[in-house]
Amino acid sequence: MVSTSIHERFAAQARRTPDAVAVSCGAAALTYRQLDERANRLAHRLLRSGVGPEDPVAVLMERSPDVVVSMLAALKAGACYLPLHSAHPPERMQQTLDRAGSPVLLADEAMGLRGLPRTRSVVFPAADTPAEPTTDPAADPAVPTGPDRLAYVMHTSGSTGEPKGVAVTHRGVLGLVDDSGWDGGAHRRVLALAPYAFGVSTYELWVPLLRGGQVVLPPPGDLDVRMVRRLIAAEDITALHVTAGLFRLFADEAPDSFATVREVLTGGDVISPTAVQRVLDACPDLVVRAMYGATEVSSFAAYATLTAPYEPTAAIPVGRPMDTVDARLLDEDLRPVPDGEVGELYIAGERLARGYHRRPDLTAERFVRDPAGALMYRTGDLMRRGPRGMLEFTGRVGDQVKIRGFRVEPAEVEHLLARQPGVAHAAVVAREQGDGERHLVAYVVPRTAGLDTAGLRAVAAGALPDYMVPSAFVELAALPLTANGKLDRAALPAPATPHPAAGPAARNERQDALCALFARVLGIPGVGVDDSFFALGGQSLQAMRLASRIESELGLDVSVGDVLNHPTVAELDRRLQELAAAAEPAEAGR
Repeated sequence: MVSTSIHERFAAQARRTPDAVAVSCGAAALTYRQLDERANRLAHRLLRSGVGPEDPVAVLMERSPDVVVSMLAALKAGACYLPLHSAHPPERMQQTLDRAGSPVLLADEAMGLRGLPRTRSVVFPAADTPAEPTTDPAADPAVPTGPDRLAYVMHTSGSTGEPKGVAVTHRGVLGLVDDSGWDGGAHRRVLALAPYAFGVSTYELWVPLLRGGQVVLPPPGDLDVRMVRRLIAAEDITALHVTAGLFRLFADEAPDSFATVREVLTGGDVISPTAVQRVLDACPDLVVRAMYGATEVSSFAAYATLTAPYEPTAAIPVGRPMDTVDARLLDEDLRPVPDGEVGELYIAGERLARGYHRRPDLTAERFVRDPAGALMYRTGDLMRRGPRGMLEFTGRVGDQVKIRGFRVEPAEVEHLLARQPGVAHAAVVAREQGDGERHLVAYVVPRTAGLDTAGLRAVAAGALPDYMVPSAFVELAALPLTANGKLDRAALPAPATPHPAAGPAARNERQDALCALFARVLGIPGVGVDDSFFALGGQSLQAMRLASRIESELGLDVSVGDVLNHPTVAELDRRLQELAAAAEPAEAGR
C-alpha cells in the first residue's frame, strides 16, 4: 500500500530499520522504533485530551528529540502541528495560538509553565523511560488520514499587522521528500540548524527521517560558528542548510568548515557569489545548492547546483524547478511570457499549501486560479527563464522582503509602530548596510516633538521576533509622497551612522580591543564601553561574527550567547573575567 501521510511513511521506515538511530541531540538519541512507539503513546494522550481531526497542536520546546516525538504524535492523532518559536515574545506566541485555535500546547519542562501562552491544555510529553514508564499503548492509534489532510500550520509575517499561518498538507511534504534531488545518500545525516518553527525544518526533519537517515539536533541554546564546526566534525554530518547570511559569515570567518560535508544548502536571501567561491576553494569536494522556495510550496521549489572550480558571476540563478513543481512565468493577464522576458513566478502542482489557515481573504490574494481552473501560488517574485532553462531573479512585485533569511512584511512592523500613542505615521523599509546584510529601518513621524527611540525599540522587541525589530529609527517631519499620494520609498533618507554616547573610556587593553572589534563589526567609527551592541543597530548574525572575531583575533573563548547577554564592552569584559576565573581551578587541577 502506498503511504498517503507523513506518519504512515515514517511507520513503514521504522519497520524496515527499527534499530537505526532516527534523531539525536548530544547524548540523547531515539531509534526509529523508539521514536515511533513514543509518538504512538503521545498520540493516544492527545486523543484522550480531545484533539480532533486537523486541530493545530502547538509545540513549544527547546531543541531535543521530544520536538520530533511531538510533531509525529500530532500527525498520528489525526491533527496537525503548530510550531512556536521559543525566542519569540509571548505576545506574538499568544497571537498565533489565538488565531489558530489550538486546543493543546505540547511543552517541555525546560520551558516551564511561567510565561507560556494561554491555551485550553498544556501537555508535557512523557519521557517513557524505565524510571517513568507510561501506560499508554505503543500501538499506532490508526486514525484515518489522507494526503490532503493538514500536516502543519507555520506562521510567517503578515501585511495586516498579524502573522499568518500557512496550512501545509501531507501531500505537499511528501512531494518534497520524494524529490529525486535528494537521491544519492548526501542527506544521510542532516544537521538541523533552523528553528523548527520555520519552513526549512520541513527539509531538515522529514527528508532524512522518511528516507532512513538521521536528524542531528544541536544542543539547546544559541548557535555560533565554532559550535557548528564542532558538530559537523563530531557528528559526521553529510548535509545541512544555512541561511545566505550565515553562509557569508562562514565564508568570511571559516570557509573550510564544510570540508567533510557532502552538500550545503543555502538561500532565503541573495547569495553572495564571492562567498560561494571562497567556500568551494576551501572545500573543493563540496556541493553547494542555492535554494529557492517558500512555506506556501512546502519549503523548497527550485535550486541551482554549484561546484568547484567556481568563478563568481553577477548573480546566482534561482535554478530549475524541483520534481512536481510547476513553475510558470506569467504576465499581468496570467499569460505565459516568452523565454528571456520577465514575468511573475506562479507555482502550481501538488506541493502547494492549502492556503492561509482561517484566512480566506489572504488566501484569495495569493492562491489564484489559472484560466483552466488550476490553483497557483503567486510568489510576487519577478524572474526570467535563461538560455539553459534556468530561472533568474530580477526583482519583487510587492513590498515583502527577506531579512536574515526570514520573510518579512514591513507593513506588519508599520502597523505596530503606528498604534503607539506618540506616533502619527510610520514607514518601514529594508536597507543594505555596510556588513552586506539588509536591515529594517523605521521612519516615524511623531505627534509631538521628540521621538522616543528607546521606547519604540522596546515596544517592537516585546512584540516581534528579533529579525523584525528595526535596527534604526529615523524621525521625519512628514513621510515623502509621490505625485499620486503613495509613499515615496526612494526619497526616504539613509539613517545617520550611530555614534557612541559620551562615557568612560576603555579601562584596559582588552576593553580597548573589544571597542575596536565592536566598531568594525557594526561598521561605525567608534564604540564606548557602555554602548549597547544592539542599540547601535547590531543583530544576532553580527553577534555571531563578533564572537568569531573575538576568538580568532583576541584568542578569547567567548560564545554568541555571551555577546547576546552582555551587549556592552564593559559587561562583556566582566564576563570574560568570570570565564577566566572559572577556568583557573580547572587548569590548576590538571
